[in-house]
Amino acid sequence: MSTEIRRAVVADAQTVLTMMGELADYQDQRQYVTASVADWKGFLAQENVVVLIASVEGADAGYVSALRRPYLWVGGDQLALDDLYVRKEFRDAGVGRQLMLALARIALPDLLPIGWGLRLENTAGYRFYERLGARMVTKTAASWSPEAYESQLSE
Repeated sequence: MSTEIRRAVVADAQTVLTMMGELADYQDQRQYVTASVADWKGFLAQENVVVLIASVEGADAGYVSALRRPYLWVGGDQLALDDLYVRKEFRDAGVGRQLMLALARIALPDLLPIGWGLRLENTAGYRFYERLGARMVTKTAASWSPEAYESQLSE
């Protein structure tokens, strides 16, 4: 199968949002996806937002998204990987690896570290990233919603 990787442009907003919804469904997280096509058009117009789309034989197969942002501990930038998603019918065909390597090619000229979070129960993800040579560090992610911190501020 022939795979093409390209950087998403504003016109790809609906495609990216659709695949993001599929990923959220897969993770039972759909209720948390509130972004719109208009939001994604804005994101894809920003240079620091990196979204790469994989196409296999002309069909959209998956995507990887990342943000270039300051990495305060090292005094430079990093690529913060947000999502890596490959549609079910294209899994185990090397698409995820190709997306990650394409992201690495973007990071390499500036020697940017790439970091991401991973759910503890995602054992297949751990195996995949370890095969790429990623160092796995157990860490708990926390999230503080506006409703939660607003209630603290009003006390």
